[in-house]
Amino acid sequence: MKLFRSEQRSLFGEILDWMLTPLLLLWPVSLALTWLVAQGIAGNPFDRALEHDVRALAQLVDQGPDGRVQFSLPQPAHELLRADEADQVVYQVLGPGGELLAGERELPAPAGDAAPPGEVRLRDAELRGQDVRVAHAWVALDGGRAALVQVAETREKRSVLAAEIIKGVMLPQFVILPLAVLLVWLALVRGIKPLSQLEERIRARKPDDLSPLDERAVPLEVAPLVSSVNDLLTRLKDSIATQKRFLADAAHQLKTPLAGLRMQADLAQREGANADELKQSLLQIRRSSMRATHTVNQLLALARAESAGVPIARQPCDLARLVMDAVQEALPRAMDQALDLGYDGAAPGTPGVQLEGNATLLKELVRNLLDNAIAYTPSTPARPGVVTARVLAAGAGAPLRLQVEDSGPGIPAAERELVFQPFYRALGTDTDGSGLGLPIVREIAGQHRAEVVLEDAHPGRQPPGTRFTVRFARPSSSPPA
Repeated sequence: MKLFRSEQRSLFGEILDWMLTPLLLLWPVSLALTWLVAQGIAGNPFDRALEHDVRALAQLVDQGPDGRVQFSLPQPAHELLRADEADQVVYQVLGPGGELLAGERELPAPAGDAAPPGEVRLRDAELRGQDVRVAHAWVALDGGRAALVQVAETREKRSVLAAEIIKGVMLPQFVILPLAVLLVWLALVRGIKPLSQLEERIRARKPDDLSPLDERAVPLEVAPLVSSVNDLLTRLKDSIATQKRFLADAAHQLKTPLAGLRMQADLAQREGANADELKQSLLQIRRSSMRATHTVNQLLALARAESAGVPIARQPCDLARLVMDAVQEALPRAMDQALDLGYDGAAPGTPGVQLEGNATLLKELVRNLLDNAIAYTPSTPARPGVVTARVLAAGAGAPLRLQVEDSGPGIPAAERELVFQPFYRALGTDTDGSGLGLPIVREIAGQHRAEVVLEDAHPGRQPPGTRFTVRFARPSSSPPA
């Protein structure tokens, strides 16, 4: 039962419904119970009067010397049984053989009554179509015999008295009920006032104010909600700070190639520039534009990988096939740098190389590892560098692993965690790069429940090289989104 309905769910209305609905439903039940109780209360004094009359008449039953039963009703006693304006009172006296000694003949005798002599009992009966209340008692006589004395009264006064009792009880309730509803309303308004105050404090905040709300200024029941909001505000504040820092770093990284483009364009437009100088300027413009394009693409890839809260589309993937495809795509660049790029691992379709994941993101992970290895591995035609991609199938308690190793100078232990930060580049290198490849790798690995481990490819040798190992967790029945 909804007393207050609206399109949007209202906490005030819900509580009011649960408080008032039982009250209004129990009110008719209270009326019915009051009626029943009033009937009993109204009948008690009249029942006592009937019992008294029966005892008084029983004392008038006498047995003569000859054994005959006699009943003599004097005038004062007859006055006691006189009917009033509201009800009619009748009596009946029956001898031991059921003969009528005095009173109303049509008054029915009790059925199957085995009451001891002298005990007065009450029952409901009907006399000439009217409901009556009857009190009767047996009077003991000589020889084990007994006479029956009954007094009956119609029920009009009882009904009138019951109605008066009900009016006296229920009429005040018609005043009390609306007052109770009003008091419940006022109490509820005051009870949810802290929520309204909390709303006002939140609305009064400045757009950039992400400080936590005061949990001590709200009721205990609302404190968990405020705590959750504070946690959300904290995470939102951290996210905004990360985005601001990311945008600042991105602007700084894009500023360099754009400045180079502007400078080379100015050089190409100067007077007296010959064909060789124009060609050199165009070459520099091409390199700067390629660097800017690569940086923008990496930024978009990192943003796509960092889409927190957005479930990625998953499907069965063959990691060996994805790695081989990425190696083939990177071959032209490796050949331009005289690099020996190859694949050495499990063949596509081998048991243990399948996983549930996003093929596009996984291929982006492999591509960034290969690009990083190709960019930082020195190579000449006389002494080519080596970059190897490898997939190790899961089995015998070992997880599925992806490895990309190179023969480059390696990464010092002190910088191995730093290289996974956006825009960080190892010191002492002059290779063009955005510093976003490895952060993208770690982010994609995290979305696939994998960890990235960085170590020397050839410990104890110079150069030691670098090996990136991506360990995937064992498949579960319900992979996290």
